[in-house]
Amino acid sequence: MQVVHGYDHVPREVRGAVLAIGNFDGVHRGHQVLLTRARAIAGPLKAPAGVLVFEPHPRTLFQPERPHFRLTSMPQRIALFKHYGMDLTVVLPFDRKLAELSAEAFIERVLVAGLGLSHAVIGYDFHFGKNRAGSPAALEAAGREMGFGVTVVDQFADAGEVVSSSAVRAELAQGDVAGAAALLGHTWRVSGEVKGGHHRGTGMGYPTANIGMAAGTALAHGIYAVRVHVDNRVHDGAAYLGTRPTFDNGDVVLETFLLDFDGNLYGKTIELEFISLIRPDRKFSTTEDLVAQMDKDVAKARVLLGGQ
Repeated sequence: MQVVHGYDHVPREVRGAVLAIGNFDGVHRGHQVLLTRARAIAGPLKAPAGVLVFEPHPRTLFQPERPHFRLTSMPQRIALFKHYGMDLTVVLPFDRKLAELSAEAFIERVLVAGLGLSHAVIGYDFHFGKNRAGSPAALEAAGREMGFGVTVVDQFADAGEVVSSSAVRAELAQGDVAGAAALLGHTWRVSGEVKGGHHRGTGMGYPTANIGMAAGTALAHGIYAVRVHVDNRVHDGAAYLGTRPTFDNGDVVLETFLLDFDGNLYGKTIELEFISLIRPDRKFSTTEDLVAQMDKDVAKARVLLGGQ
């Protein structure tokens, strides 16, 4: 899949693409409807089926003091776009210059002059341009005038439940990673470089791989059954997210014990695939009580992961 940054001097083969436009945080099942529609339109046109996304998320620019819970990093989104069959991703740097473009200027400069798109696929609630003044109706009107097509996709719901990035975040905030996966259409994942820790886990017989969590991540604290992707291999594991209340109730940590693994992961990038919540975090009276519970947690992780 081709990735293009910005809208100036885009390669010739990118022009004429059918573009699904939005933030696509999570690339959930509602987003996937837009991707499917873009591919269906692009086929008969013999045009690339692409995605136009903004990076960073606009909230990062307008509300820098409030970390935003991003479900997927840009590399994760690109990987998911490829997984769902897209030919192209156009990443627009979202800065003050872009934010100050009027809706009309965004259409004329970015979509038409810059990218030369043949068709836009957007959600029913897509707004764009300065102060979000541009609407789906305005884009449709511009398309009729300037010669590109526009498809507006209605809100997607499953069994009466609206599928949205906010709904996914709400599931994760409760620790319901399985419920989040049902909305996403794929498991929720985080990745990072393994860093050194306090080695408390090693002393208790459970050495862990520790990675940082992005600012704003609001996953419920607890123990999770996970799959760990490292060096093109997948290992079962049990991950702890929390403040270690039994010890110091300090900063939030993400510590993962890989089942039946013996090796050095320091400095490696790993990806955690969250499968199921085992239990919420809690404080134990003694280290011995904690270790006894960890034995049970790992045993349950084996059962949960063995059945999937």
